[in-house]
Amino acid sequence: MATVYPGDHDTLAGEPFALQEYYASCHANGSLTLLFLPISRHSQNILRSPAHAASISIWSDRPAASRPRVSLIGNVTVFPELSNTPDLANIQACYIAHHPDARWWLPGPREPHVAYWARFDPHSVYFVGGFGDEHYIGYIPLEKYQTTSFGGMEVLGITGRVIVDQQDGIPQSSPPTEVPIM
Repeated sequence: MATVYPGDHDTLAGEPFALQEYYASCHANGSLTLLFLPISRHSQNILRSPAHAASISIWSDRPAASRPRVSLIGNVTVFPELSNTPDLANIQACYIAHHPDARWWLPGPREPHVAYWARFDPHSVYFVGGFGDEHYIGYIPLEKYQTTSFGGMEVLGITGRVIVDQQDGIPQSSPPTEVPIM
């Protein structure tokens, strides 16, 4: 995950901050479930960002220049009231299935730190399929990303969602024209 230090930070105002964070693909539309701990630097940066902005990088099991990877750019919605978390039982079960060790940090009365559920909603998807002369590199239309059906291949995860899209007609040599390059 990458976030930006708030403008009033003493020494790092406006600087990027990136560390690997847990996430789980628990939503049919490609949004991600996060365990949001206000003590974390990312959480503090997100809360201080007017858009609650973040970026999450996702890659295949073995990162390499020739393998697919995705950068999701979007915003985070925090659910500070446990009872107001949409689809709470399924979100919790899904997250624990991806990260069994996180059971000790789940939101509720027994966590060691204050924790909330949060949802990361991408608004832009940038895909690197591998080497540019052989694979697509560029933006993926958000609607295509959100509506990809795995047809029983849910184990593919986020990069798989985009790979399925790529095989299903994404241009191989140039970015889709309907997605602005930012």
